[in-house]
Amino acid sequence: MDFLIFVILGTQDKQFPRILKSLEKEIKNGNIKEKIIVQAGSTKYKSKYMEIYDYLDMKSFNNYINEADYIITHGGVGAILDSIKKNKKVLVVPREQKYDEHENDHQIQITERFTKMGYILPCMDTKNIASKIEELKKFNPQKFVSNNKNLIKKIEEFIDNL
Repeated sequence: MDFLIFVILGTQDKQFPRILKSLEKEIKNGNIKEKIIVQAGSTKYKSKYMEIYDYLDMKSFNNYINEADYIITHGGVGAILDSIKKNKKVLVVPREQKYDEHENDHQIQITERFTKMGYILPCMDTKNIASKIEELKKFNPQKFVSNNKNLIKKIEEFIDNL
């Protein structure tokens, strides 16, 4: 059985090749054998080992999330939520300011928060990406629970108190 990893780099205008370089190195070293499909966004990267698309239409994007055994994504809330809502095993590599991948380090904070809730595994150092993928295979994520009811209740209370 072939396993599929879907990599989501987001739609930021800044490059984020760090994940792809690490994945390619580990594929060449024989440490990653899964098929890898990437939505790279603005990251320009060529690889004979991974199937890379700049952007996917929503239907294709959602199909790849559905088909994927594992998701590797940047620390964007949308990509994380799209994945955990479908009970996927998710490895998050946050974009970092020190690599000029983002304007600030809010993705680190997002990653830490989703990790504490048990929804995802973090990968703070891409040198460890192969071992983190192995850890992900054994990971049992928490089932996603929407907080919408609580949010609606707080909004209603706010409105009632106006």
